[in-house]
Amino acid sequence: MSLRPDLAVIASHVAPGSRALDIGCGDGALMLALSAKQCDVRGIEIDARCVERCVSQGLSVVQGDADRDLADYPDKGFDYAILSQTLQTAARPDRMLDELLRVGRRAFVSFPNFAHWRTRAALMFGGRMPVTRAIPVSWYATQNIHHVTVKDFRDLAKEKGARIEREWFFAGERQLGRAGANGRAEFAVFELSR
Repeated sequence: MSLRPDLAVIASHVAPGSRALDIGCGDGALMLALSAKQCDVRGIEIDARCVERCVSQGLSVVQGDADRDLADYPDKGFDYAILSQTLQTAARPDRMLDELLRVGRRAFVSFPNFAHWRTRAALMFGGRMPVTRAIPVSWYATQNIHHVTVKDFRDLAKEKGARIEREWFFAGERQLGRAGANGRAEFAVFELSR
């Protein structure tokens, strides 16, 4: 199975044999890739159908709401806490980042960049919330409740005392350089520590 670009980057940078918590694990694709690297990987997912699919594949996933349930996990219980394409759906992304850095020695966070030029153009020229590759549903059907940009996330990390270890930016499947990422990247991946 081919991984989304953000998940592929994360999988390639998680050390073999590590303990990882995949928060909002979806269909378990990243968990399977990490399991192949002999990682002890656990998942938490809000969607019961996704949980069922993961468990049917032999993955260790519990149904839960990360906004509430991360509090039940121990401090530094994992080498990596992973939040892929989920930060923008959290009730309080600032608190979610604190929890990620509490339960994991390192954290990976990926999110759609709402400052991407196509998003800006849809608002400016069309006067409507965009439907793009990174944001594929209409405003009324989206789970996105916070519109985060690359610059916003960097500011949040600084505010929370998190160190950005590495960052990656993508337009579709293509990886981009750091220059102009706030306007050019459809989505971003950050590796953080505290």
